[in-house]
Amino acid sequence: MYICVDFDGTIVEHEYPKVGRPVPFAIPYMAHWIDLGAKIILFTMRSGEGLAEAVAYLEANGIDLHGVNHNPDQASWTNSPKAYAHVYVDDAAVGCPLVHTDHRRPYVDWTRVGPAVSEALASQKEMS
Repeated sequence: MYICVDFDGTIVEHEYPKVGRPVPFAIPYMAHWIDLGAKIILFTMRSGEGLAEAVAYLEANGIDLHGVNHNPDQASWTNSPKAYAHVYVDDAAVGCPLVHTDHRRPYVDWTRVGPAVSEALASQKEMS
């Protein structure tokens, strides 16, 4: 399963152009998904130095990315610039559960997203 994951407001709190504080449970769930066989694609609006900082943050936290803003496995069947994935985790996605605070923009609620995606991965694994 391919999973595209946004950075700001999803993996870290919104503090662009700086790397914000870690969003609770983001890194452990992404690591768990990789253990379950998922391929994580960082799917972010960051570019240049900001993108390099996001990639370095994930590498420093043990997340082995399959791709950055593209899915390298789709080159054999399309030249579309949109990264193909089964799941997209993004604080801007309609219906994505968020944590709201009094002083910051909301961020992804990984206590709800993490288990839901983990369950989908486990189901997919059982079917294969």
